[in-house]
Amino acid sequence: MGIEELPERRFRPVTVWCGVAAIVLALACGELMAAHIGALGPLTSLFRDYAGTPKSATTPWAGFLLALVGITVRARVGAVAAAIAIDLLFVVIRTAEGRPFTVGNGPTIVLTALAVLAFVRWDGQRRRTALRTIAFGALLICATKISEIWLDITAWACPMVLDPYVQVADRVLGSPSWLAGQALDAAGPVASGVVRWVYFELPLAAVLVAAWQLRGVTTGGWPRHYLVRTFLTLGLVGPIWYVVFPVVGPVLAYGPQGLGFEITDVWPNVVPEVPSSIEALRFDAITPRNCMPSLHTAWALSLFIHSRRGPLWLRWGGAFWLVCTLVATLGLGAHYGVDLVVGAALCLTVESALRDPDRGWDRSRVRLVAMGVAVCAGVLLCIRFFALQMAAHPLPSGIVLLGALGALVITFYATWFGSASVEPTAASADSAVQREEDDIQPEQLTRSATGDHSDDSGHTSSLRAMP
Repeated sequence: MGIEELPERRFRPVTVWCGVAAIVLALACGELMAAHIGALGPLTSLFRDYAGTPKSATTPWAGFLLALVGITVRARVGAVAAAIAIDLLFVVIRTAEGRPFTVGNGPTIVLTALAVLAFVRWDGQRRRTALRTIAFGALLICATKISEIWLDITAWACPMVLDPYVQVADRVLGSPSWLAGQALDAAGPVASGVVRWVYFELPLAAVLVAAWQLRGVTTGGWPRHYLVRTFLTLGLVGPIWYVVFPVVGPVLAYGPQGLGFEITDVWPNVVPEVPSSIEALRFDAITPRNCMPSLHTAWALSLFIHSRRGPLWLRWGGAFWLVCTLVATLGLGAHYGVDLVVGAALCLTVESALRDPDRGWDRSRVRLVAMGVAVCAGVLLCIRFFALQMAAHPLPSGIVLLGALGALVITFYATWFGSASVEPTAASADSAVQREEDDIQPEQLTRSATGDHSDDSGHTSSLRAMP
């Protein structure tokens, strides 16, 4: 087969326009819902990124930096310079008017200008690559806006929260939020400040990992799987459970930030006694019910997994971000221990469904995804209906809980990185080779012909063992 006959993988136009329509519809519906419940709407928040005071300084820059991966170095330099100049101009204007200091207008404006420039002036592979990464950056910003109104919706739609159930069930793990809270208080303000910054700046770390994975897309092919896919899927699937299993967290339900709705103000100094009966707690209408599962744990774990194939600094950075995130989720009182268990299981389930797409839905993938769904559902059902029984028998319950997560972790590693995955069956190997030949791009074929077998995406084969 000649090089010119090799097909190039592209998104179909109908898929692209359906995706754009879905985002626009979500923004519009979110704005209408925000007007109904008296919250800040996503379109209003997006407008402030253009011409007002951005709600977040990090998110616009994170989305902008992700978009820059798909354009040339010369265009990147010009875009960054323009974004900084615009941000400085807005800072001067806000300072003169006495408004708070923040940034974020510049990257939003320049990102939009890049999208128009790529669509109108560029063509061919340069245009497709640029628009794809620009779409990822814009999607990160829009998804953040939509998630903010979704959190407001969870508070409006779920007046009752299930914190009493979760707090009692968390005894099987030793009430780790109370322990981590005390440890973080003892560590002092520096340690608290570091983990707090890591907790809230997770998108920045995600962009760094994603940028490394996608660094070669302007000169070569796209990796078959990368962090952005997992991040967006977790952000789509995870928040659904906020209204199915509403939880506000220990610092609110048992701590000083409950504003009168807390059961008692004892976090993190005293673990409440196990009650004789449990019932749901009525809470305020403004606090997001965003604890179960812990998406910060899920995102940080996915970042850790994807950083394993990177250079030493990226691997250490991924491990640092995961550890600090876990400490922050518990030590700041944002989550219970079982929140982290479900969040980790959710991450491994989603990652198993997405990674190595050329492998197909073989028996190993189906088994792993089914196991992950069973762990998530089983933990939630046990918390809701057997919390008192779990607290009465903490040791066996804790062994079962951690054993289920441990079995999922071991199966995940064995499926995707263990020695068993290195030797696929002959049939699967032949089909994988055929799909690889069908999907190969001209640049990759040229490198193969010249003896250069490096991977532009920075990935080794998904069948190789994790370093």
